[in-house]
Amino acid sequence: MTFAHDTMPTPADLRPLLQALEAAMRAADLWQPQPPPADALASPLPFMVDTLRIEQWLQWVFLPRLHALLDAQAPLPGACSVHPLAEHEWSQRCPGAASQAVLAALLAIDAHLSQPASAGC
Repeated sequence: MTFAHDTMPTPADLRPLLQALEAAMRAADLWQPQPPPADALASPLPFMVDTLRIEQWLQWVFLPRLHALLDAQAPLPGACSVHPLAEHEWSQRCPGAASQAVLAALLAIDAHLSQPASAGC
């Protein structure tokens, strides 16, 4: 049995997706020049929902952590499902084409990180 290794996702494939997310967030005016206060970044809750908006969490937690994992050649998460939370949070607050581009980038990242490392295993 052979596997189509050229179609399997690799960690190197993730970096352009992260860069596309950043670009889409900037274009949608969802990128902040200054980080939130340190205590906001210390929340123990998932996505820091009690202290950050989803775009803040993406910019100051999600993107840096994934870039750090890539830089360290560390294992990546085996699954990711950020798109539904962002879609829910932005459905009323950030409607429009700009947020749709961010959601599309998140969907691509979710799909990339949720694919098995090798087909048929």
